Amino acid sequence: MSPTQTTHQATADPTAPDTLAIDLRTAVMRTSRRLRVEATGDAITPGQYTVLALLNGSGPSTLRDLARSEHVQAPSMTRIVNALADQAFVTRSADPDDGRQVRVDITDAGRTVLAEARSQRTAWLAQRVAGLSEEDRLTLSRAARIMQEMSGK
Repeated sequence: MSPTQTTHQATADPTAPDTLAIDLRTAVMRTSRRLRVEATGDAITPGQYTVLALLNGSGPSTLRDLARSEHVQAPSMTRIVNALADQAFVTRSADPDDGRQVRVDITDAGRTVLAEARSQRTAWLAQRVAGLSEEDRLTLSRAARIMQEMSGK
C-alpha cells in the first residue's frame, strides 16, 4: 500500500463509498487469491479449476468461448484444456454446428475433482472464520448477503 493510500484511509471516513470500495476490492482480491492458491490442491491448477467450474455450471463450450470467458488467448486455453483432457477431467469433440470448432465438456472425474477442490476451499475458509468472534461472524454473514445482492445487480 502506498503512503498516499495509507494516509487517505487513515483520515477518510471508512464508510465513504470510495474508501469502502477500495477496502472491499482489496479484501475480496486478497481472499480470492488465497483461496485459489491455498485450496486448489495438487490435482488441478487454479486456471483448470475455473474452466471445470465454467463447464460444470454452463455445460459444454467451445475453446473460443472458454478463452473469452476467462479473458485469455486461445493458445493458453488450449494448454489448460489439454492438461484437463490428459487427466480425463474433460472430453473434446467436434462442435455439431461447426466441425472446425472443438467442444469441451466436463467428465464425471472432472466433477469429482471440482467438488474436492470446492470442499478444500470451503474448509480453508471455514477454518479462518471459526477463529473469529461471534460478532465478527455475524458481521461477515451480513456482509456476504449484501455483497451477493450487490453483485446480482
